[in-house]
Amino acid sequence: MSARRRRRAAADEEEEEEEKKKEAEEEDGSDREVDLDEGLVDLDLRNDSDTPDVPPPTDSTPEILKRALSGLSARWKNWWIRGILTLAMISMFFLIIYMGSFMLMLLVLGIQVKCFHEIITIGYRVYHSYDLPWFRSLSWYFLLCVNYFFYGETVADYFGTFVQRREQLQFLIRYHRFISFALYLAGFCMFVLSLVKKHYRLQFYMFAWTHVTLLITVTQSHLVIQNLFEGMIWFLVPISSVICNDIAAYIFGFFFGRTPLIKLSPKKTWEGFIGGGFSTVLFGFVFSYFLAQHQYFVCPVEYNSETNRFVTECEPSELFQLKKYSVPLLLQAVLGWETVNMYPFQMHSIALSTFASLIGPFGGFFASGFKRAFKIKDFADTIPGHGGIMDRFDCQYLMATFVHVYITSFIRGPNPSKVLKQLLVLQPEQQLNVYRTLKSHLVEKGILQPSLRG
Repeated sequence: MSARRRRRAAADEEEEEEEKKKEAEEEDGSDREVDLDEGLVDLDLRNDSDTPDVPPPTDSTPEILKRALSGLSARWKNWWIRGILTLAMISMFFLIIYMGSFMLMLLVLGIQVKCFHEIITIGYRVYHSYDLPWFRSLSWYFLLCVNYFFYGETVADYFGTFVQRREQLQFLIRYHRFISFALYLAGFCMFVLSLVKKHYRLQFYMFAWTHVTLLITVTQSHLVIQNLFEGMIWFLVPISSVICNDIAAYIFGFFFGRTPLIKLSPKKTWEGFIGGGFSTVLFGFVFSYFLAQHQYFVCPVEYNSETNRFVTECEPSELFQLKKYSVPLLLQAVLGWETVNMYPFQMHSIALSTFASLIGPFGGFFASGFKRAFKIKDFADTIPGHGGIMDRFDCQYLMATFVHVYITSFIRGPNPSKVLKQLLVLQPEQQLNVYRTLKSHLVEKGILQPSLRG
């Protein structure tokens, strides 16, 4: 009996030792996890001064400009470089307008991709030392997925009759949202599979970075194209107003600026802000008067499936027909006019220009704060004297959203051509049901006689 007891006691001691070893191993593992979490918390709590530096952009100014302006001070040299490149970009913009709506859409797409590239590149440069797997590949994959979704929606809305004539496209349009979601899920699963234990939090930071960048660039560029389909004037006036405000504020600030406007952007002044605001409202009012006279600018952009071309032909709406307005009494004494002929759209242009002057610059302030957070001067060095593409279009994205909301809230009504396109893609039985319902409704309204046979 005593031998059995000794063997049992020895077995119990071995079990206790094994349990103690397991507990010690678990404690060591938890300590390592705590150390990792503490390290990640330290990463979260470090100051902006600890943020990894982004390599400064190189000077991309053409050598011919450098030599021509070599005798000027840095301030005036920058003035001339910005001025010359601004005129070049405006000229190119007018050329693209002349080439038509499709080229403008391609321009918007190209700007969107370049802005996305500049923002994602900053993230990659900041965190590349951590060797995050698949970051850039997944970022571009998500860009492809989101563009596929938004542009597919545009095709379904505005090119319905064209798609119905192409059997190979009908499947893609019918299941477009499911395909888009499946593509996104594939990227989501790839992201989850790419997670590395020591980089969890950083990888989620970059996942959020990518999605916010998509929200800023792709979503807003989609709204720009939606505005374009309402008529080129809804595209040109807002964009030109932002450009005018940027140029006028720079000029007024350069010559008259004395009072700093905001700490985020030390070069911005109250003089430039106010002078740019008045100049923009005046510009928008005059520019709208010129554009409203031409069908090419005021008619909705539609796709003609017979000619396979975009067309801008219509009977201008009331917004683009001259009307007589009474001049306020206070202004009659100054102007000497009691009435004035103008287009109703010009009143809307005041709202658009005011937004471009007062709220639009906050997109630039936001971008300035972003650049300061990562200690960079510009998003890139694509345009000499101006920085990157994103530096020039940081205010346009706010403007695009405002214009879209403004149109849907105050301008847009039912679109007969769009309704007709949707009816044409229905099955014959569904079209007959719509016809009978519409006929019954018109008879009840007294528009059609009950004896009228369809």
